[in-house]
Amino acid sequence: MSYCLNPQCPQPQNTPEAKFCLTCGAKLLLRERYRAIKVIGHGGFGKTFLAIDGDKPSRPPCVIKQFRPQMQGNSQKAIELFHREAERLDELGKHPQIPELLAHFEQDSHQYLVQEFINGPNLEEELLRQGVFNETQIRQVLNDLLPVLQFIHHHRVIHRDIKPANIILRETSQHQGQLVLVDFGAAKVVTDTEVAMMGTVIGSPEYVAPEQTRGQAIYASDIYSLGVTCIYLMTAISPFDLYDIHEDRWIWRDYLKHHSVSSELGKILDKMLAVLPSQRYDSAFKVLKDLYPGGIPVAIARHLQPPPLPPPLPTVRTPISSPSQTLPPRTIQQPTPPQKQRVQPLRSPSWRCVHTLTGHRNAITGVAFSPDGETLASGSQDQTLEIWRLESGKRWYTLVGHSNWITSIGFSPDGKTLASGSRDQTIEIWDMTKGKRWYTLTGHQDGVEAVAFSPNGQLLASGSRDKTIEIWNMNKGKRGFTLTGHQDRVYSVAFSSDSQKLASGSRDQTVKIWDLKTAKEVQTLTGHGDWVRSVAFSLDGQFLASASKNGMIKIWINQQEKWVLLRTLRVDDQEIFSIVFSPNYQILVSGGGQGLLDIWDVQKGILLETLKAHDSDIFTVAFSGDGQWLATGSYDRTVKLWKPST
Repeated sequence: MSYCLNPQCPQPQNTPEAKFCLTCGAKLLLRERYRAIKVIGHGGFGKTFLAIDGDKPSRPPCVIKQFRPQMQGNSQKAIELFHREAERLDELGKHPQIPELLAHFEQDSHQYLVQEFINGPNLEEELLRQGVFNETQIRQVLNDLLPVLQFIHHHRVIHRDIKPANIILRETSQHQGQLVLVDFGAAKVVTDTEVAMMGTVIGSPEYVAPEQTRGQAIYASDIYSLGVTCIYLMTAISPFDLYDIHEDRWIWRDYLKHHSVSSELGKILDKMLAVLPSQRYDSAFKVLKDLYPGGIPVAIARHLQPPPLPPPLPTVRTPISSPSQTLPPRTIQQPTPPQKQRVQPLRSPSWRCVHTLTGHRNAITGVAFSPDGETLASGSQDQTLEIWRLESGKRWYTLVGHSNWITSIGFSPDGKTLASGSRDQTIEIWDMTKGKRWYTLTGHQDGVEAVAFSPNGQLLASGSRDKTIEIWNMNKGKRGFTLTGHQDRVYSVAFSSDSQKLASGSRDQTVKIWDLKTAKEVQTLTGHGDWVRSVAFSLDGQFLASASKNGMIKIWINQQEKWVLLRTLRVDDQEIFSIVFSPNYQILVSGGGQGLLDIWDVQKGILLETLKAHDSDIFTVAFSGDGQWLATGSYDRTVKLWKPST
C-alpha cells in the first residue's frame, strides 16, 4: 500500500510500487525515497504516517510528520513550533530513548519531518492491554524516564507534553521493553536571558503543571507531568478526577484498585505532584536520589548527565543599555597548573555596532566577507542567501536555490564565486559576477554542515553529517576525493594558509589534521569533552583554534609539523558556536549562547572583553580581510557589522 500525501486527495490508497497517485497524480515519494503507508495519527498541525525508506536495501520503517499550517489560526506560531521540533530532535536525537531525526524539508508547499520509527505500544495502549501498573512497574517507568529527563534538561530543553501517549514501549530484540520519549513539538529551550512573563500555554491539560498553564514552564514542570503519568497508570482514572478541588489535594490513593504503594514511593510521587514548584523536585537527579537512598545503581548513574543550570528566576532583569555594553569578564583556565584570573573590563568597548542587517526570516547560520571588502554574504535557515553592501548596510540582492537550511558559506579567494552548504545534502556554487547560481555539487549522503575554500582557490572542502569530508576540484567543478575517519558528524573544516593541510572538527569530540597531498589523516587532536563545532587556522599558520559545545576553546601551536596544545580557554560552560582569528592573528573572537561575543588575546590567553552583541545565540562570526570589519550572525535573525571603536 502507498498512501497519497495530498490532503485533498479523495482516494489516497495506491498500489505498493506506484510513483504517482492514481487519483490525483501527486508524487508518492518524498525526496525520492520516503513512501507513506498509512495514517497513524493526526493532530492540530497535520498528520503522522507510517512509512518506509526505499533508499535502503532493507526498506526500514520510519515516521513521516506532515505539517499543514493552514489548519491553524496562528499559522506563523505553528510554523515556529514545527521548526522547533526539528531543532530539538536534531540536538537530542542521538540519545537511544529519543527518536532520531532523519530528515526535515519542504515539498509541494508542505513541511515534513522524517523520524526513526519506534516499534511498540505507547503507555496509554499498554494500560488498556495489561491493566493498571503495580509499584514495580512504576519504579521501572521512573528508572527509564528520569535519566532521559535529566538528559534533555541538561541540554536546556523542557519537553512540556509528557503523558502516556508520548511514551512508547520499544519492542525490538536489542532494546526490549525500553521506554522512548517522543513528540518534542511542544519543547521549549531555556535561556538565561528570559524575562518571566505570560507565555503560550502548551501541553495536554490533564498532565500540565499549574505554572505551565500560565505559560511559565520550568524543569520541574516535566517532573510534575511524569508524576501525573505515574498515578494515571496506577489507577486508569483521569487525572482531573484524581485531584479534589474542594480539599485542594491529590486523592489518587483512593483509586488504587488491587494493590497498594509503599510509603517511600508514595512520598516521592507526592513531591513530584506538589502544586507549588518550590515544594516539588527541581531535577530528575533528585528524584532518583530519593528512589535509591543507598546510592543510585551504576547501571542508571552512568547514563546521567550533570544537573541542568537553573531556569530563569521569576523576576525582571535590568536590561542592558546598549547592544555593545561591556560585560564583566569571565574566568579563564590556563592549562597546567590550572589558574583562574580575571581581567579588568575596558573603559569602553573596543568594537561598536555600525549596522544591524535585517531581512532574513530565520536564524543566521553563515556570514562571509568578499575579498574586495565591499560586500557581505549571509546564509540562513530560511534557505536564502542575502548579499549586502558593506558601507551602506543595505541589502543588494537575494540568492535562492536550496531546499533546506543553509548551514555554511564561503567566498573563493578571487571573490568570483560563493559556496553554500545546506541540510539538503548539496553545495551550491554561485557566480558572483552575474549574481546567480552556477552549478550544484552533489555526493554527500546527509546534510552539509561546513564549507571552506582553500587559500589558493583550487579546492573546496565540505564536512557533512554523513561523517565524511569531500574535497572538490574547483578547476573542474567536480569531486576530487573523500576523507573518512570521523566517527560522527563533521561540523567544521578549515584550510591551512599554504592549502596543504585541512583541519576538521566533529561531533565525535576530536579535531583531525589531514594531508591533502596524500589524502591521509596525519594527526588526531583530543581533549574536548563535547562536540567540536568550530576550527580555525591563524593566517600565519602558527596557531589552530578549536571550540566545542561545552564552551571550551583550545589553542594549538605548530611545532615541527605536529600540533601541540598551547593553552585551554574555558568560558563557564557557555556554548560556543563559531570562532575566527583576526587577520593579524593577535585576536580570537568566539560567538556563543545568549548573544555573547568574546574577544580573546591569543598570545596571552586572556579574555579581553565580552560584548552583549545579540538577543539570542550567535551562530557565526567572520572578519573582513583587512580586519576592520567584524560580522556576527544570530538566531535572532539579524546580522550585525562591527568596527573598532578607535
